[in-house]
Amino acid sequence: MFFVDTIEIEGLGNRSYLAGGARTAVAVDPPRDIDQVLAAAARRGVRISHVAETHLHNDYVTGGPELARITGADYLVPAGARVSFSRIPVADGDTVDIDTELTLAAVATPGHTPHHTAYVLGEAGRPVAAFTGGSLLIGTVGRPDLVEPRLTAQLAHAQHASAHRLADALPDETAVLPTHGFGSFCSSAQADGDTTTIGEEKAANTALTSDAGTFVAELLAGLEDVPAYYAHMGPANARGPAPVDLTRPAVADPDGIAARLAAGEWVVDLRHRVAFAEGHVAGSFNFEAEGKLATYLAWMIPWGKPVTLLADSAEQLAAAQRELVRVGIDRPASAATGGPAAWLRDGERPASFPRATFAELAARDEEDVVVLDVRRDSERVAGWIAGSVHIPIHEVHSRLGEVPGGTVWVHCAGGMRAGIAASLLDAVGRRVVAVDDSFDAAAEAGLTVVTG
Repeated sequence: MFFVDTIEIEGLGNRSYLAGGARTAVAVDPPRDIDQVLAAAARRGVRISHVAETHLHNDYVTGGPELARITGADYLVPAGARVSFSRIPVADGDTVDIDTELTLAAVATPGHTPHHTAYVLGEAGRPVAAFTGGSLLIGTVGRPDLVEPRLTAQLAHAQHASAHRLADALPDETAVLPTHGFGSFCSSAQADGDTTTIGEEKAANTALTSDAGTFVAELLAGLEDVPAYYAHMGPANARGPAPVDLTRPAVADPDGIAARLAAGEWVVDLRHRVAFAEGHVAGSFNFEAEGKLATYLAWMIPWGKPVTLLADSAEQLAAAQRELVRVGIDRPASAATGGPAAWLRDGERPASFPRATFAELAARDEEDVVVLDVRRDSERVAGWIAGSVHIPIHEVHSRLGEVPGGTVWVHCAGGMRAGIAASLLDAVGRRVVAVDDSFDAAAEAGLTVVTG
């Protein structure tokens, strides 16, 4: 009997897999913090004999080279991927033995990248699972626009063809196990469900229910902004990432925090947005550890800028470090735990700003008010507050000068991104109110919501 264990990388919206038999296994698209994969293998009592990449990833740094080095596994990388490290190049149709009567077959599935390769796990010659990476996802496909703008339309057509190749070649009961689609911006849409099969995708996936022309047109029309840090992931993976260092950073004392802020470095408070609004170090930014920390911090911070992390606890700090190394933010310049009382110099007082609901926004009696919407374009097009200013969250830091004067009531869809934006505005001295509420409540509160 074979097994497949799923390793959730929740912060990035991805999955890795460990699949094998009684003695040996293959790790597919491993995260950079490979201890999770090693632990999964230890629980199964198997040796990792192979490590397989479906493609050079654009949204995270792989742990493949280090996992292969530590375990002595064969490192399988699509032959078309240009890399500068030792690996076994894999071409369409190549097959390797994983365990007794358990094989892994490579299937060329260009589209997400030109060299993208899926892997079909076979037991006694029968396909049982397909590791589809960024090709066939749950209800959708991976984005075709992350490699080179001139290739986007061509890769979109290739995605359609690759999806059909998998659907035509595999039995309906074959499990489809994608890497992307669970919150990753590598997906052209988010997964509708948690598990799927080839048969289910034939009935529901737009790549398999639409003709090529319609599919490509709709796919290209729905593409959103690409996180800025993606530009650094592919090159890092092509070079072969270094092992991670998750030891605790140097301790940041109040004088050190003040000095780093004065030097223009980023000081990031990982606490919940409610605690941050109630009291924080003036000039610090709020990126909740429980939010999509790696995605939004990596997207917004100038690449290579030193970052100091302020956390509730050592556990929160360690979890944040783990998330950040996955996207190439390897070592915080310093860190501290506790709260503002431990982070401020003698005589300093915490900064703060108010939070509110949409009902309170509707009932305000101030005239000098700016409503700032920091949702993505695709969210805003479905409805927005009349008269509001729109700057997507990932652009706020670079466009602070475009926010009109007055008290800024900033909102998103639920509150987390509004908290980030409010902290950025507060840091430059703007009067700000963070609307910590579901956007669904805006119309109910009496605000005019424009649609269409």
